[in-house]
Order: sequence, then C-alpha cells, then structure tokens
Amino acid sequence: MRMLINVPESVVADALRGMAAAHPELTVDVENRVVLRRDAPMAGKVGLVSGGGSGHEPLHAGFVGPGMLAAACAGEVFTSPVPDQMVRAAAAVDSGAGVLFVVKNYTGDVLNFEMAAELAEDEGVQVARVLVDDDVAVTDSLYTAGRRGTGGTLFVEKIAGAAAEEGAPLERVEAVARRVNERSRSFGVALSACSTPAKGSPTFELPDGELELGIGIHGEPGRERRAMMTSREIADFAVSAVVEDLRPSGPVLVLVNGMGATPLLELYGFNAEVQRVLAERRIPVARTLVGNYVTSLDMAGCSVTLCEVDEELLRLWDAPVQTAALRWGR
Repeated sequence: MRMLINVPESVVADALRGMAAAHPELTVDVENRVVLRRDAPMAGKVGLVSGGGSGHEPLHAGFVGPGMLAAACAGEVFTSPVPDQMVRAAAAVDSGAGVLFVVKNYTGDVLNFEMAAELAEDEGVQVARVLVDDDVAVTDSLYTAGRRGTGGTLFVEKIAGAAAEEGAPLERVEAVARRVNERSRSFGVALSACSTPAKGSPTFELPDGELELGIGIHGEPGRERRAMMTSREIADFAVSAVVEDLRPSGPVLVLVNGMGATPLLELYGFNAEVQRVLAERRIPVARTLVGNYVTSLDMAGCSVTLCEVDEELLRLWDAPVQTAALRWGR
C-alpha cells in the first residue's frame, strides 16, 4: 500500500506535530498526545474532554476549540488512549467547574475513561461522563457491548460544547449531552475496506462489486453484504434504518459523513438522496452538514446521522464554534 507516512510507529506523533504547526491557537502536547485549547482552563466553565483511537480525523482533535471541546486525547490508530492522557487533559482544562468526558461506546474507551475519571476525582477534579451509542446497525460488535458510538459524537460534542461555552454548570452540560445522544442515530456503509499503517493492507475483505451495510468505523461487520447499490438505493436503506429506530416527531439535524476516501462530489449527491427520503417521510430538516468528520482512515463509504432537535438544541447547534474542522458564527 502507498501511504504518505514515514514509518508506522511515528504516524500519530507526526500528525500531531503537523497539527501544531497548522493551528497555533491550539496547545499540542505531542509526547503525551493531548490537544488543548490554548486558553484552557476557561474560568468558570466546564471543560469538555474526549478522545479515541487515531484514524478517525478530524474526530477528536479537530473539534478542540471555542464552542466545542477543551481537550482531546489521541490513541494509537484504532486504539483507545490511556487513562494517564485523560487525567492530564482533565487537569489541564479544569477551572473548578468540572469536566465532562464524552466517550464513544467502545470497550477500551469506556474502561480507560472510567479509570481516568476515578483518578481525576482523586486529584480533586469533578468529572461526569456521557456515553455515545448512536449506531443502529448492530447491537454488539467486535469492539463493543451495546451500540457503537459513531457520527452522533459530533452532535454531542458541538451542542454540549456550546452549553459549556455559555457557562452552564456541569450537571446541565451533562444533561444536554445525554439528551443529544438519546436523540441521535447513525448508520454507515462501506464501499471499500480501510488499511492501517501498521498492517499496510486492507483490514477486511470486501470483494469487488459488493458493499457492507452497517459498517463500523474500525471496519467491524455490519448487518449484511450486498451487491453494489446506487446512491438512491443506499439512501433508502440507511435513512430508513435510522428513522425506524429514532422515530422523530420534529425537525432533525442531518450529518452526511464521509468515511475518509469518498469525494465531496459523491457525498453531496448522496445528500440529495438523503434529503429526498426525509422529504418523502415528511421529516423536516433543520440543518445539514456534509463532509468527512468521523472517518475510518482510507475507507470509501459514508454514514448518515440524524438528531432530533428542539428549540434549545438547535440554538446550541447554531452557536459560534471555532475549531480546526468546524467554524461558524465567530
């Protein structure tokens, strides 16, 4: 495989050094693999901390900044960060108002963030945790007990981050994050496998002319494999899976997310089909975001995430944000 890297062992550190050079508004601790807002801790404000395995960029480090995360911890590719990173991040962003850990539902992440919360509290940091489990494709997978955390993570981090930016107390920020997760559902589709730097070859076999419906962001199997489908057919299947589980009664946020190797030309075309399905089901769309946000290295494919919003959640979504990956209203 051809990859734009030096050696597999330095991929994460090299990326963090490059991020530091591109974004001086961030403090990037390459050695400990923690990315922070340069103005952290923010006096009187809850600090949002998240993280996970590398390979899903811009999740999570690309979401660090005003209106979103205060810190992100980067693990090895597809591997959870360790508790020491999370404790370091929590201590760095705690202003005395507490810290909220946003955790995707993968076994390593859950265990390590749980341990980190205990260690941070021993050091006097008040910590709350929210588990993101928005994927409707499967109940359990190779990496999880229960549903996987995928595209809904972006909605949780943005909306809870806006609440924290406004100065809401920890219990309120936590409640908002839980509400967003409860109202979010996702479904992913893979057109090709991804290749990790360490392996240098596809992580699973997907024969030519086939796709995987319900894929996970590490390449975990989905619901089924089928012969290649059109964008229209994929949208019918994916949106139906999400809507039948979420059953929204009000307007929704829409995330059409690329898995890393799908060009925007295709994603915008797919979004047209997603919007068609929602219109046919008479589901009003409040806002739409299209692009590569929760990726799986070089996987071709996409995911659809819907979040049912009320007036407050929509206001928080629209609130200003300034991160490497999301910027509006500032």
